[in-house]
Amino acid sequence: MPPPPPATGAPDVTATTLAVLLIGPAGAGKTSVAKYWAAHRRVPTAHISLDDVREWVRSGFADPQAGWNDNSEAQYRLARRTCGFAARNFLANGISCILDDAVFPDRPVVGLGGWKRHVGPGLLPVVLLPGLEIVLERNAERSGNRRLTDEEVARIHGRMAGWYGSGLPIIDNSQLDVPATARVLDELLARSIASPPKW
Repeated sequence: MPPPPPATGAPDVTATTLAVLLIGPAGAGKTSVAKYWAAHRRVPTAHISLDDVREWVRSGFADPQAGWNDNSEAQYRLARRTCGFAARNFLANGISCILDDAVFPDRPVVGLGGWKRHVGPGLLPVVLLPGLEIVLERNAERSGNRRLTDEEVARIHGRMAGWYGSGLPIIDNSQLDVPATARVLDELLARSIASPPKW
């Protein structure tokens, strides 16, 4: 059931067509939050998962866990372009979208710059960054090629800390369940619409 409109004078982000990029390390809860957020809005909303699009490749899938190489890099680039194309199509038809990706602050051209080129200038990025111990616990519950080693999770989490001081909105969802995180996401998006972050 969609949430009621907000009682304050803040923009009702649940009834606004938006493109959101949810950034965070493996185990941050990006996919769970994105699915929940998309399912509980007052306007049609799609969840576009970069990992799902990458896994469309069945034969010749370049798994970065087996070693990052030119093939895995090329497949990530292709998946991002495909997700961006899908997002533009949804937006052109009045359907909001939320994308999730582990975008690194130290790779601006590939990361945020790439997503902005693929989706458009109205893209609203939000960082989901719980504490390392939470990310390690959540990663341990994963299976298949989505589960990373503890060392890799710690390395990615450390790089993600670079988002602090970037000006992007950050949610520490260490103590928040998925619905509470989605509510905080709506609050941050309302602020981003009123005063867009510089990125």
